[in-house]
Amino acid sequence: MKYLNSVITGTGSYIPSVKISNREFARNTFFKKDESAIETLVDEVIAKFKDITGIEERRWVTDDLCASHIAAIAAEEAIATAGIDRETIDQIIVSHNFGDVLQGTIQSDTIPSVASRVKHLLKIKNPACIPYDVIFGCPGWVQGVIQADSYIKSGLAKRCLVIGAETLSRVIDKHDRDCMIFADGAGATIVEAVEADEKAGVIASSMMSHTEQEVFYLSLGKSFHPDSDSRIRYIKMDGRKIYEYSLINVPGAMREAIEKSGINPSELKKIIIHQANEKMDEAIVARFIKQLKIQTPISDLMPMSIKELGNSSVATIPTLYDLILKGKVPNHTIAKGDIIMFASVGAGMNINAIVYRQ
Repeated sequence: MKYLNSVITGTGSYIPSVKISNREFARNTFFKKDESAIETLVDEVIAKFKDITGIEERRWVTDDLCASHIAAIAAEEAIATAGIDRETIDQIIVSHNFGDVLQGTIQSDTIPSVASRVKHLLKIKNPACIPYDVIFGCPGWVQGVIQADSYIKSGLAKRCLVIGAETLSRVIDKHDRDCMIFADGAGATIVEAVEADEKAGVIASSMMSHTEQEVFYLSLGKSFHPDSDSRIRYIKMDGRKIYEYSLINVPGAMREAIEKSGINPSELKKIIIHQANEKMDEAIVARFIKQLKIQTPISDLMPMSIKELGNSSVATIPTLYDLILKGKVPNHTIAKGDIIMFASVGAGMNINAIVYRQ
């Protein structure tokens, strides 16, 4: 019996060249949501931030780049790694949250779509190559892979380019402590149909959405600075509520994906989770492995890149996956046949997970 599998055959990433250390926020004046000044010394604010998130530095793009540019750079690497003819790509699926935001401007630009811009930058001429965007919060790249898998297994596509790209540095409020979390970056993957004697690639997936009181845990809002222009809005989040929501719901979505796959949880080699917050990610995975009685230590199971790269939203998972495959993450490797999981949570609130055989 032959299985039609959705397999990642090529990966690429773009890590911006500009390093922003925590110390560079020492000049910022931080305010609370009620616009009152934070009296704590900035050095103490930064130290507490590092303890909670694990972030020591993040990467931001140079002034001349936008999300579509870095998405195309990562895509070029993925195409080269896969060794394919770009004109054979059936779909270009780009996940992001804000589109192209030019340096010094305050508007998101999504007309044309980021995916259409990427197709243009890649100089793909084939009119049957269909580009479109997926707006799904931080889980966007995982959702794009789920989308590609659905098209491939339905016979409607054979080869998809799935990208996560974001320039969050353009939409942060420098007077909000949370601005230190956010980063820029892009990760790309070629997902294609491969027939084989056993199941491989995407084995199973799960998805969740909660849009009652959770819907505005991540949203846009005015600067916390009392003299700011209320018409200009920045990315805002309720960190405590997101932490509690994630700890309650993400392990369940991960467990559902494993149960759908029929794979023994003990076979799981890696969990590549959205790099949102070190403490939160560790707590999610700890609860998940406790529920499934997995004995593998978290340090062996869960590679992290947040310390150096920060939270680049949709780009964290494909970037980390690419870095591991290319031997750039110390003490972590992925070999052929390994069972891995991709899992994410973000604005919506949305959650998803994929069980994948390398």
